[in-house]
Amino acid sequence: MVLEEVPNLLGQATGDAANSLGQTAQNFLGDPSILIIGIVFIVVTVVILYFLKHIIVNSILGVVGWAILYYVFDVQLPFWASLIVSLIFGLAGLGAMLVLRFLGVV
Repeated sequence: MVLEEVPNLLGQATGDAANSLGQTAQNFLGDPSILIIGIVFIVVTVVILYFLKHIIVNSILGVVGWAILYYVFDVQLPFWASLIVSLIFGLAGLGAMLVLRFLGVV
């Protein structure tokens, strides 16, 4: 009946998929282009993480500085504008917002 054939069909489909994956893996075995692509991916990842690390630290310092100014020293800057500027530009953006506040622009 139909229910008795379902496990057999599933087993056959799984076996066929495993065989095709095995053949695909055998095609890439020993291929130097795969090795070169893998090394390029590793180098690109390391370079991106090196530069992103500085950006992330700058953003975190900007938010911490913003929180200290806003909550501890009670400097009244526009909430969302100053928060976004400190997230994007860090402490330098926060300093620019303070200069604009001193000049009365913000």
